[in-house]
Amino acid sequence: MMQNLLVLCVGNICRSPMAQALMLRALPGCQVASAGLSAMIGWSADPLAQEIASEHDLDISGHRAQQVSSQMCRHAELILVMEQQHKLELEQRFSWVRGKVFRLGYFGDFDVPDPYRQPRAAFDHAWDTINRGVSDWIQHI
Repeated sequence: MMQNLLVLCVGNICRSPMAQALMLRALPGCQVASAGLSAMIGWSADPLAQEIASEHDLDISGHRAQQVSSQMCRHAELILVMEQQHKLELEQRFSWVRGKVFRLGYFGDFDVPDPYRQPRAAFDHAWDTINRGVSDWIQHI
């Protein structure tokens, strides 16, 4: 079983913190980090992301956004991204990550749309999509 996972989105304040919290709950004993390709460094998780996580008994209030680094990518055995474009961007930055970067929606062939600055419904949709992706992946980790 893999021990070190990394989940990525763009700002590291909406999708990846929610995915990180779900992964940590589903895979006790695993280390799960989250980061952003263009992180809003030091920011808390978006209030709507915090609210939805809280409604599912997860607390992401202590989350602080961080920029993805080569060290994080080296440490991770598996890197899960929210969109195909994120995979391409990460592989362009760090070509050696190829082979361990996959979309969260890999098994269902879907991207997780970015809910940032959108209404609650967009966050609910992102949560549902993330939850589906996490459920698919935990069977393979």
